[in-house]
Amino acid sequence: MGRGGPAMRYNERELLSLARQPAEKAAEIRMSVPKKGSVLKKRLVKLVVNFLFYFRTDEAEPIGALLLEHCKITKEEENVFSISFIEEPERKYCFECATEEQCQEWVEALRRASYEFLRRSLIFYRNEIQKMTGKDPLEQYGISEEARFQLGAHRQ
Repeated sequence: MGRGGPAMRYNERELLSLARQPAEKAAEIRMSVPKKGSVLKKRLVKLVVNFLFYFRTDEAEPIGALLLEHCKITKEEENVFSISFIEEPERKYCFECATEEQCQEWVEALRRASYEFLRRSLIFYRNEIQKMTGKDPLEQYGISEEARFQLGAHRQ
């Protein structure tokens, strides 16, 4: 993750180029947006890093993107999940999958996305600081070498 930290502001051009990246997960599922009278419509939904893009099925550019931070992902019914944001919990984006299994996979992938992004950012910045200062910035917090991110492959 070379660019952009967790508090990064994204402009439209950056978002469009992100939307074209290979997806962690993608599928055509039915979704509704939090608007009055919004109905479930078939959309191509694509998870890239910690953004969930949604497209009309015949268009190359996304019609929307949800940044998966400060959000709550809830399994509503057996094949329906929703995404709402902590600041506006009553505004819900609903997604209807073909099966309960597909629904469960999406819920897990979305919950992981936010955490994975933060983890990768932390590793990236930790390494950058170490290169610049020659010191591990987390050492002072008693985080020893062997406790170092036993969360996945650690690339040197």
